[in-house]
Amino acid sequence: MKICPYCKIEVGGDLSKCPLCQSKLTGEGGEAYFPKPMELKIKSLFYKIQLFIVWIVIIAALGLDFLFDLRIAPLPNVRYSLLIAMWLIVLEFLVTRKFKAGGGSARIVTLAVFPILIMLSITAYFLGFWRVTMDWIVPIAITATMIANYVLAMIEKQGNAMTYLLTNLLVGALPYIVLHFRHKDTPITWIICILVSVILFIGAVIFKGREVSEEFRRRLNV
Repeated sequence: MKICPYCKIEVGGDLSKCPLCQSKLTGEGGEAYFPKPMELKIKSLFYKIQLFIVWIVIIAALGLDFLFDLRIAPLPNVRYSLLIAMWLIVLEFLVTRKFKAGGGSARIVTLAVFPILIMLSITAYFLGFWRVTMDWIVPIAITATMIANYVLAMIEKQGNAMTYLLTNLLVGALPYIVLHFRHKDTPITWIICILVSVILFIGAVIFKGREVSEEFRRRLNV
């Protein structure tokens, strides 16, 4: 059984690189194995069906919006079909990630939350609830994601939770810095977000200091 020196996971089969971080595996490999053909066929069929439905909705929305100029009463000046298309593309991205195994719970949490927040922010800009989204929804969601990934990094023996935790901490700090220098009156939710990110980083260093340093060395190639 091969072992990844960074993710601390055992990898069966004859792979040469870790499926999570692409680092070189150590140890002796085993006999190659693959999922059952029937399982792959079912997954492929499900993916194709939902992809076909997504494209039907996108094309129908674009056609009604641009060709027939069919408007939605509460939003007469908004090209709703573009918002629908972008949301469905994000949905498709999440479905595609679901079909790719590996990465652990932290990867699932991060890749689900942040694309949705980006689309929510774009939607809020066009529909008129931008301020509420940026001052409350986004910082609360980022804070919750950081806490969830911190817990996962503390308890998970496999996966790549530390990578996503450190990335989330950076994401949590940057908006506060930008808002502070642009507006000076930073919302309390972003202040709480930056405080939580600092506390979690210190906690990660205290409880998982070696993994934190290894992660920095690996990402910075030092």
